[in-house]
This record gives sequence, C-alpha cells and structure tokens, in this order.
Amino acid sequence: MKDDIVALLPDLRAFARFMCREREAADDLVQNTVLSALDKQIQFEAGTNLKGWLFTIMRNRFYSDLRAQRRRPTTLEDVETVPVAAVDNPDAALQLKELSAALWKLSPQSREALILVGAGGFSYEEAAQLCDCSVGTLKARVSRARKLLSEQLR
Repeated sequence: MKDDIVALLPDLRAFARFMCREREAADDLVQNTVLSALDKQIQFEAGTNLKGWLFTIMRNRFYSDLRAQRRRPTTLEDVETVPVAAVDNPDAALQLKELSAALWKLSPQSREALILVGAGGFSYEEAAQLCDCSVGTLKARVSRARKLLSEQLR
C-alpha cells in the first residue's frame, strides 16, 4: 500500500495545490492526508479505488482545516501567490495567472468538480462519490464551470 500511495503523490499534490493555492499549505495537506491514510489503512478495502479513498481523505481534511481556520483570528498579511510558469514559453506565466484567477472566481463546488474531472482524471461517477452528490449534479457543475471559464478567458 505504501508504494501505491507514493505513486499517487503527484496527483495528491496537484489536487492539494488547486485547493490550497499555497505550496506550503498544499504540502502540509498532502502530508496530513498520507499520515491519516497510513494510520487508517486497516479501513481501506483491498481492491477498491485507492486514489479515490485518498482524495476523499484529503477533501475532508481540507474542509475540516478550513472550518478550524475560520475560528482563528485572521492575520494582517495578505500574500498573493504567484503561479509557476513554463520556462520555455514567456506567455505561459500570463496564461497560467489568468487561468488561476478564473478558476478562483468559480464557486468552490464547481471548481472542485472541474479539477477532479478535468485535472484529477476521475470519472463523473468517482468524482460525484467524492463530492457526495449525484452524478447529474456533478456533470452540471462541471458543465457550468467549463462554460464560465471559457467566457472569462475570452
């Protein structure tokens, strides 16, 4: 199981980066997800979707941390993160920044659905299960998110 988790680390990091927007917070989320998964590996049913199980743990952890963070006082410093750009394409930094800004204008549910299906490689059924909603609802969220992104990036 440990080797399978290690193989999924790039996917976990990518999903965490979209959720957190900050590299350090995303790395912490991945680390806490892996620790939680290893701690609860007895609960994992062999032969089921490990990636889905880990993403569910990560998603639940993210929202739990977010709720706890809302209870804490906010800091005065508001740091804007700068996305990493492709080195060989000077326009990539601008395009990536525009895409990132457009993604963060989406509702959290639409953004999550789009990232799971578009970037995470999950099927609609798997993503719907992760988001605890029906497949039809998830498809509608992805469709609306794609339409809004398209309009914003014109």
